[in-house]
Amino acid sequence: MATTPISTVYEVEQQRRFTITDFGHTELTPTYRVDLRSNHTPDVFHDANPVSDWRKLSWNTIGRPYQVERWSRDKRSWERENQQEMPVKTCWEQFNRSFQSMFDTDVIAARRNAVAGLGNALSRLALHKAWESLEESLQWTVWNRIHRVEDAVWDPRGKRALFEGLDLHKPAVLFLGAADGYEAMQFLAMYPGGHAVLVDYDDYCRTDRFGKFPEAYPFVGNDATTGSPRVWYRDEMNIDFEVADIRDLRYGKEFDVVISIGLVEHFPDQYKSLAFDMHRRFLKPGGIAIITTPRLQLESKLFYTLFADKMNFAYRELMDVTHLGLYAYENGFEILRHGRIKAHNAIVTRPR
Repeated sequence: MATTPISTVYEVEQQRRFTITDFGHTELTPTYRVDLRSNHTPDVFHDANPVSDWRKLSWNTIGRPYQVERWSRDKRSWERENQQEMPVKTCWEQFNRSFQSMFDTDVIAARRNAVAGLGNALSRLALHKAWESLEESLQWTVWNRIHRVEDAVWDPRGKRALFEGLDLHKPAVLFLGAADGYEAMQFLAMYPGGHAVLVDYDDYCRTDRFGKFPEAYPFVGNDATTGSPRVWYRDEMNIDFEVADIRDLRYGKEFDVVISIGLVEHFPDQYKSLAFDMHRRFLKPGGIAIITTPRLQLESKLFYTLFADKMNFAYRELMDVTHLGLYAYENGFEILRHGRIKAHNAIVTRPR
């Protein structure tokens, strides 16, 4: 896949500001989908066959999560050159820049260029280059479907369905491993007047992943004054970004909500208790933790195989929602709600 974006999203995206009159509208920009449709449809949050008693679940019954083990070529090359395992922080620095490049690229233009490169390589019988161009065109085709057409990465309707119904007023939110901070922005749109602290130990997330998140992206939420629906934008939200290792945070029990999106699956079992303690130690009494992990499904396995060079720099598991819930239960959490959204398992919990 090309390492240089075909176009820079934040320079080319349309700057239209949406209002309540646009509710129900959806459209594709060069790099993402605008989706102002209702989340009250059956495809956005599945909670069929819920677990009624987590005490009765066992690892012997459900098995262990699936470990993704096909590593990025860049990671393997770095380790050969340095004759050591890539440090965890370096893994995440590599991942953040690699993954963000996909968000920053005009997908259709990139695919068109890859197909043109394939034709050119075949005309010259440059078979290695032809294979690279074929792989690149396939990657952009899949990314286009996942991120733009299906909107499975940001998944606004799924996230709204997951976050809705909480008894919160101007919540204090802590987002662990925040990356671009998408979920915190969606949460603040739904519970306006709150404050979010985003935490990631890669400064690139502060400056680029969150810092250059498209200002024109609309978040469906609520008007704090009237209670009516309204559209929010990131520049209207009270958000701070702290660059730190989450293990070094010095906050007390001062947050109503702790969120992590795709975090705990990066902790091997011997460190799972630490991961869940990070969600507990900063919560006020009665506070809630919202946790998601990538789903264990064929589509996810294929994705992390096709995009291994872009995604697979650090330890990663794919889970079923029962895996995620059982980990949380074993680590002292009560599961208030559990199910799955498009690409992730999701639980809403509070410490027991």
